Amino acid sequence: MRTLWIVGIVVVLDQASKWLVMETMALGESIPVLGSFFKLTYIHNPGAVFGLRLGGKVLHLLFAGAALVLVAVLLWRLPAAERLAAVGLALVLGGAIGNVVDRLRFGVVIDFLDFGVGSLRWWVFNLADACVTIGAGLLMLSYGFQKQGEGGTDGDGDGP
Repeated sequence: MRTLWIVGIVVVLDQASKWLVMETMALGESIPVLGSFFKLTYIHNPGAVFGLRLGGKVLHLLFAGAALVLVAVLLWRLPAAERLAAVGLALVLGGAIGNVVDRLRFGVVIDFLDFGVGSLRWWVFNLADACVTIGAGLLMLSYGFQKQGEGGTDGDGDGP
């Protein structure tokens, strides 16, 4: 797979950043980086994306394992010409692996990137989550470019 190196880099950077946070911060500690807009806040996330609690640890691991297999198969079967989609899938796969490693090692996902203004905050997340989100965005862009290349109609049969 031509984008396997992306998967590896994402996993290494994700795990290294989480290790650094766990080694240098106390659980619950928050360090302002850009005032209140961007802080490093070390938390444990036992839930799914955005902290959703959809069952227990075993269910999270089962869903994550199924998603890993699905994304790996999609990446493996992707035509070589679809480079943007390949990068997107590699980012999603690397991010998913990074979070599964946390669940297997700690039973929770290590999160620390905290953005917001005052009390209006986004969910605290990590590098793996960011890669999954960016990868999903690239997949959507790839799909949009693919549809444009097929004629770009709006579905009613009479052109754009």
